[in-house]
Amino acid sequence: MAKVTYGGLSYECGGNSILDCLTAQGVPVPSSCRAGVCQSCIMRVVDGQVPQKASGGLKPTLIAQNYFLACACYPETDVEVVLPDAALGKMNTRVIRVEQLNADVLGIWLKPSRPLEYKAGQFINLFKDESTTRSYSLASVPALEETLFLNVRRVPDGLMSSWLFENLKPDDELTISDAAGDCFYVTGKPEQNILLIATGSGLAPLYGIIRDALLNGHQGMLSLYHGSYNPDGFYLVEELRQLMLAHQNFKYIPCVSDGEATDGYTPGMVLDVAMTKHADLTGWRVFLCGNPEMVKTAKRQTFFAGASMRDIFADPF
Repeated sequence: MAKVTYGGLSYECGGNSILDCLTAQGVPVPSSCRAGVCQSCIMRVVDGQVPQKASGGLKPTLIAQNYFLACACYPETDVEVVLPDAALGKMNTRVIRVEQLNADVLGIWLKPSRPLEYKAGQFINLFKDESTTRSYSLASVPALEETLFLNVRRVPDGLMSSWLFENLKPDDELTISDAAGDCFYVTGKPEQNILLIATGSGLAPLYGIIRDALLNGHQGMLSLYHGSYNPDGFYLVEELRQLMLAHQNFKYIPCVSDGEATDGYTPGMVLDVAMTKHADLTGWRVFLCGNPEMVKTAKRQTFFAGASMRDIFADPF
């Protein structure tokens, strides 16, 4: 009879779902509909395997991280599970390089003390001290780089960003968390077109996602729209243009919302430009990162343009 282990204790399922098994033992698993619709009972398997139908309806990025619905999971073999908010581990890193990518974005390259398991586009938490921590997306690709690449936007009077801009130097040590988040590329649909929209340092996860997709031989279109008030707000421009030259299925469109758009830049709000170019997103995958209001509006507009909510991935910050 299959057993489920949670919090160091094991329980026999007796033909029940993991949700029913754990709640019967007094384990406080969040739940609501108990029909696999609301997804409030989502959990993650850390040892063993759960039946494929237990992940029905979840986004591919969640399935790739071994998440499943406890109410729909009737285990056939022993498994160990945790809630999605289980504490992330920590590790030390050494600063390899620090460079201002533009006036407001700092590039930081870190060498972790041990290999970090992550997917391009996920985020880590960076700790200044016990009371000050911030989340930053990873612009690096694990298969391409041994170092982690972060893009930190300067926030006026920001405790973390001000400290990093003013004090960080090579060979300093920083503490980071393990990686988390579901904004990353998943293989399996190499011909699917992908729309990516970012503002400011929201470019960071998309830079990693694009390179990861190309590395995995993605064949569909990868259309990146990056928005800034003026041309001075862009960064990684040459790197992205070199990628565009090397890959016919990748397009990079930097959009200037205020002031004059010089050669190589498109005038207009980034979301307006992108939606004008892509009025029908049926069958597309969508990644949205950056300003929370832009991301919120873009989720609605891309959904009404035909993209499935299952294929829309958002990372507002």
